[in-house]
Amino acid sequence: MDNNYPRLLNALQEQMRQEERDGYSFIVKPIPDSQAEGELDPRVYKVNLETMAKFKEMGDAPFAVDDTDALVQAMRQFFGWQNDDVTGGIILTEHRTVEGSEAQIPVRIYRPPVEGVRSAVVFFHGGGFAAGSVDVVENPCKCLAMHADAVVISVDYRLAPEHPYPAGVTDCYDVVRWAAEHAEELGIAPGQLAVAGDSAGGNLAAVCALMDRDAGSGMIAFQALLYPSVNMGLLPVEDMSWSLDAYDIRNHEEMIRGMVQGMRSEGDNPLLKLYLQGRAEPSDPYVAPLLGELQGLPETLIITAQYDFLKVENEAYARKLARSGVPTTLIQYNGTDHAFMDKSGLYPQAEDCMLEIAKRFRASLGT
Repeated sequence: MDNNYPRLLNALQEQMRQEERDGYSFIVKPIPDSQAEGELDPRVYKVNLETMAKFKEMGDAPFAVDDTDALVQAMRQFFGWQNDDVTGGIILTEHRTVEGSEAQIPVRIYRPPVEGVRSAVVFFHGGGFAAGSVDVVENPCKCLAMHADAVVISVDYRLAPEHPYPAGVTDCYDVVRWAAEHAEELGIAPGQLAVAGDSAGGNLAAVCALMDRDAGSGMIAFQALLYPSVNMGLLPVEDMSWSLDAYDIRNHEEMIRGMVQGMRSEGDNPLLKLYLQGRAEPSDPYVAPLLGELQGLPETLIITAQYDFLKVENEAYARKLARSGVPTTLIQYNGTDHAFMDKSGLYPQAEDCMLEIAKRFRASLGT
């Protein structure tokens, strides 16, 4: 963390722009130390240069999509980023195991040091349903616990391909139900439970909210989805058409095109095949929430990166939520790319997005 970090974090709060768009609140967070438009944040640019150089040394192909075993191992080897605990070490950590309906589910529980009854967030890490862990998101979860003054429960759900759909979804929903049923024991205020997650974890959070609504259980009061995958099969959807024209690119064009288009799977998505293994259709709303009915869902915050392939479907999800009567806010962090949340202490946007989740969650619940 450099000396400019506090100033940059403050600038992200002061410089944001808000407008109403298609029925939802659209907020843009500019690059905090630049007036430039259509280019990468200087920290993001530097990290991507370093990553490209590293991959070039390895022959440019650490992710061989034609070999699924190699793909999974490469994802697990390279997933995540070294990040900092921006809380100063004040957050308490507890390791627990939840008795799920199908498996023992490890969780980590983060809470501020002062005792008391609090709201809670159940958090699901990203990783394409096949990689990632609670280790990767430990510091972001601590950051969220601090800013929200909340109990944060991070879920170590089962991963594909060893545990295909719906194993991960089942584990995540089991932990939501466990948190609601053990609220008093966990120091959680009744009715003050949210779900959150990044990328594949954002998908799992959105699916848990759908399952909760469909069951009529009313456990989830708010959902925060960080660049979620909501239409992994890229199925045709009204009001959504992916195009590079959706991205404002004025500088760093080659790098931005590569990072955006690199997430696009032509034909069958190998990660989707690993995840589903024929157990569900890509059009199932519990796989692709964008294709479901969205009425009756809780207030929603969606966080996007300006140069993320998923940005287009995230905006489509915000529009559909708004049309369905769900109070929705979408925050776009300019100059960032997919998985920026992993880099707490390096990217001020990583901490700022947790601050925004905390602020809007507390406002929604009136805490």
